[in-house]
Amino acid sequence: MNRTIANKRGIHIALTTTLAGTLLASCATGTPPSAAISAGLAQEALAQGKQDKAITHAEAAVLAEPRNAEFRATLASAYLDAGRFDSAAATFSDAMELGNGSPRVVLGRALALAGAGKHAEAAELLNKHEGDIATADLGLALAISGQQQRGIMLMSNAIRRGENTAKMRQNLAYSYALGGQWREARLMAQQDVPADKVGDRMAEWAMMAQPEAWQQRVATLLDVPAGVRDTGQPAQLALANNPAIEQLFAEAAVPTAEPAFTEFAEPSGELPALASIDPSAGIERIERPTLQPVSAAPAVAPVVQVAQVAPRAAPQPSARRAPARAVAASAQQANGTHRVQLGSFLSEASARRAWNIYARKYPELSGHQMVISEAVVRGKHYWRVSAAGFAKSSSTAMCGRVKASGNTCFAYDQSRPLPGAVDTGVQLARR
Repeated sequence: MNRTIANKRGIHIALTTTLAGTLLASCATGTPPSAAISAGLAQEALAQGKQDKAITHAEAAVLAEPRNAEFRATLASAYLDAGRFDSAAATFSDAMELGNGSPRVVLGRALALAGAGKHAEAAELLNKHEGDIATADLGLALAISGQQQRGIMLMSNAIRRGENTAKMRQNLAYSYALGGQWREARLMAQQDVPADKVGDRMAEWAMMAQPEAWQQRVATLLDVPAGVRDTGQPAQLALANNPAIEQLFAEAAVPTAEPAFTEFAEPSGELPALASIDPSAGIERIERPTLQPVSAAPAVAPVVQVAQVAPRAAPQPSARRAPARAVAASAQQANGTHRVQLGSFLSEASARRAWNIYARKYPELSGHQMVISEAVVRGKHYWRVSAAGFAKSSSTAMCGRVKASGNTCFAYDQSRPLPGAVDTGVQLARR
């Protein structure tokens, strides 16, 4: 869908969204419909100017698939549409960190930073991406961010090179006005604005050029509200709180001299443990990022089941090998003889958190029971995350899939307990 927003000052922006493409792409990548539909509804609400609905749907999409760069960009655009500049800047930054460095996302982030009063940071970002952004947009964005002379220079040079368009001329005229060069601003504006309207245009620009109107300049350019109270991006959506499994391994503290397991052999050590996871005539409005979320979203998290039996005395860290207790075993697990250990962690909380990450990353785990068990190896405590219910051949194939993605894994016969297993009488499992 396409739409153009125009205000009385002649500023406009064209938004292009591709809802159908989003949903088709989600089918191709295996994204559960809930996340893709939420993202599509967010874009639809944006096109209709319903900011609150757009934010609600976009936040739901990000919560379902936190490492999807396009969903993040959709949410950032929704925040920007609502005048929540701090939240928009942070979320555009997340989208860029996840790999979406498109010119529209860069522009969105820069304008959000300017709207939040962070002009130096906005200008630095724009200059860093100078070669990627259209000169008419870059020049005006730099002027909005406090670097009027640099924006004027870039657009003047572009006109000399032949880019003598109405958009370039009017963006340059407005930049002249923001820089206090009113004679040049009037002469440039007269090339496209009717003579009887030039005076009104200059009066409007004079209001925008006031030092205290720094946020109003951005809000007017984007046709969004100014002075909105913004509490920031919700903590549960923060990218730092949603690490990729690769990040967890990169941050892991690897125990010294612990030998690796070999499949189906007598294990003698522990997997490297992971630490805590913690427009028409007038100023042309810069186009907002076009957002096409396509990545996969996670399935609904399964219910955690906790089975408890009478506790036993804690064993010494010697090589006591207690058989793991099956909890609410499914028919699949009951028929399976092997397990796949996906990782071991230095805290139970980290192990719990890893469940969702593994399930999102490896759809093959669907239907398998996930088990957390405690172990003590060479005096150190670990919490192991395993998937149960495999046959020998399928456990080998599953490990091959995990290793092919760059992660660690080993398969083992569940009747042969791993070294250091602690029989606490409590095991956490879920499907």
